[in-house]
Order: sequence, then structure tokens, then C-alpha cells
Amino acid sequence: MLQPKKTKYRRRQKGRMKGNSQRGNQLAFGSFGIKAMEASWITGRQIEAARQAVTRYMKREGQLWIRIFPDKPITKKPAEVRMGKGKGAPEGFVAPVTPGRMLLEIEGVPFEIAKEALRLGSQKFPIPTKFVVRNNYEEQN
Repeated sequence: MLQPKKTKYRRRQKGRMKGNSQRGNQLAFGSFGIKAMEASWITGRQIEAARQAVTRYMKREGQLWIRIFPDKPITKKPAEVRMGKGKGAPEGFVAPVTPGRMLLEIEGVPFEIAKEALRLGSQKFPIPTKFVVRNNYEEQN
């Protein structure tokens, strides 16, 4: 699972996810990608599940880039604990994602395989996504 090797602080505030993604909203590496349509926290487990689904369908051909990294610690208090007594212990890490953010990119596979692989990968995320193709992409026959 993806998580940082080291963090400056063990716990972090929730924060708010306002507006659209200002960076990481264009295809940078591959010819195909999936883009987030809503704001959400995406966990390291969800990213890993999507990565496995995409690489399995592509039969390990081509290349995959994961454009998000879960670096925000999430805390949780145990079940049936009264209010107060401080913040809970870190539970895992998430990547805050806003609309327009590229989640995955792939290169080196045909259009049909790329579309199906990214469809399978997008099912692992808790938000609706959109399939994106590079504007200067032309299919090789």
C-alpha cells in the first residue's frame, strides 16, 4: 500500500476541498488517463486496487503512472468511546482529490485496451471519473 516513509506530524486537520484542481489536471506522461469528476479522499488501498486492475488487464504491457499519492494521515477513535480525550490514533493515509485531477495515466497500449483497462481501474475509486485521450493522439494501424 502507498504511504509516506516519514511525516512531519502524526496527525493533521481535515481541511476543506473547495473548487477544481489547479495542478495535475492535464495529461503529462501517457496518452490516456482517468480524471476525477468529484472531490473525495482516495485511500492507499483504493489506489493499489486500481493499479492491480489496470496492470492485469494490460497484461503488463505499456506503462502506468499513478498521479496521486496518499500523504494525508487519517485518524479514527475506537468504537463506543465517549467524546473528548483527544484525537484518535492514525488509521491510514488518503490523497485529497478535487474535480479535474488526473488519477492514472497509461501509455504503450492500443486505444481499446487502454479504455477498458482504465474503466476497470476507475471502478475501484469512490468517485465518478472520465476517460481522457491526448489531443494529438492518432491510432497506429
